[in-house]
Order: sequence, then C-alpha cells, then structure tokens
Amino acid sequence: LKKKEIKDILNELKTKFSSDFFDDDSSVEIGNLDQFRVILVDEEIDFMMIEDKVVFTLRGLYKYNPKEHFVVVDMGAVGFVAKGADIMAPGIIDADINIQKNDYVWICDEKNRKPLAVGMTLMTGEEMKSKNTGKAIKNIHYVGDELWNLSSQIT
Repeated sequence: LKKKEIKDILNELKTKFSSDFFDDDSSVEIGNLDQFRVILVDEEIDFMMIEDKVVFTLRGLYKYNPKEHFVVVDMGAVGFVAKGADIMAPGIIDADINIQKNDYVWICDEKNRKPLAVGMTLMTGEEMKSKNTGKAIKNIHYVGDELWNLSSQIT
C-alpha cells in the first residue's frame, strides 16, 4: 500500500482504539476474499475491511490485544459463538459502554477473556448490558472459520 493509505488505516485504528498498532515502516498489503478485503501486516492477516471500515481479525486481536470495543459472553454461550452463531443479549455479561449500533466489536468469554469472534452490533453497549432479549451481535468471523484457517496457513 501507499504510505498515505497506511497512514489512513493507522489513523482510523488510533481514533477507534486510542493506540498505535503498527508503524509506517511495516509491510502492509491488501488481499481480496469472497466476503471482504484483508489487510496483511508483515505478512500476517491482522485486519479486514468491511464497508470501508478497518476491523480486527481474531489473529490481529491476539497480536495487538486492544482494550476497547469488547463484549463479554457467559461460558454457556461460548460453544455457540465459536461455531458462528450470532450473539444473543441474554448471554452478554459485559460490554464496552462506548459501543454504538453497527459498530464492529470483538467477543470474548468471561473466564479467559480471549477473543472468540468478531461481529457487528445490532444494539448499543448500554443496551447489551441491560436487555435480556433479542439478537445483539451478528457474528462475522470466529475461531475455525475460513478466515481463521487461512491466516493459520499464512503464519
């Protein structure tokens, strides 16, 4: 990518997560998959582009360990989330209160706090914490899916 494009990606990440994840000197490339474009940083699939938004992959979450835009699910939901199920409000025990509807977030379990999935929110963080019914997050990337397996082959 051109330096300006890398800088734009860095700025978007810094605005959303208030942290630097890689620098201008990193090797950054974009590849196309069926569902979305992926961003490789130093030959690892760390991010994806969805509707012109930069979103962490699970591998990127493990690598950079961001503290924002998280949702915590109870242990009873883990098996379903890990198989690609959408996240229902009753299974959510905590969420970043700054999350807005249509944000991209990462989902972790209450015990280990390790990323399980990435999804798009259907309600705000406040609503996720207070509602006991309804679908809260559309699951778009989870451990064991095609993107996870592809990134395992590259790294």
